[in-house]
Amino acid sequence: MEVVLVRHTSVDVPSGTCYGQTDVPVAATFAQEAATTKRELQQYEPFDRVYSSPLTRARLLAAFCGYARPVLDSRLKEMNMGQWEMQRYDDISDPYLQQWYGDYLHLPTPGGESFTEQLARVSAFLDELRRQPYRRVAIFAHGGVLGCAAIYGGLYTLETAWDHLTPYGGIIKINLT
Repeated sequence: MEVVLVRHTSVDVPSGTCYGQTDVPVAATFAQEAATTKRELQQYEPFDRVYSSPLTRARLLAAFCGYARPVLDSRLKEMNMGQWEMQRYDDISDPYLQQWYGDYLHLPTPGGESFTEQLARVSAFLDELRRQPYRRVAIFAHGGVLGCAAIYGGLYTLETAWDHLTPYGGIIKINLT
């Protein structure tokens, strides 16, 4: 099965803000960014099924691209940043932040999750998807979810996934066999 993953467009939050699972608005450039993504996505269509994170920034892009009623799944949400949500990283006074920077792959954020925990929930979704009879599906989600899917699909390793972060509105493809 071919899985086409689409990252949401830019968001309207100050640079350096930790927004994870917060339902933030899209940037004023949404229409232009989404039009580019829609054009690029056409090379992969048609899809047997379309999924989306329930967060607005992913659902809006899915709708713009012609998929107003995607199947919503909470496992496709961005990483839960817990107590740090909506704080600027530079303003987080928690001394644990430096420890987390040193091992964000394995350490959870306070009240949130680690990247490996996010990988486990995205992998559980993909395990279920793999058992479906679809030929091609689309998933509208977030940078962390696309990174997890890329690891699952063998594109990158856990240690190198963040070196290949998909840009806003970007598309990657994995194959589930």
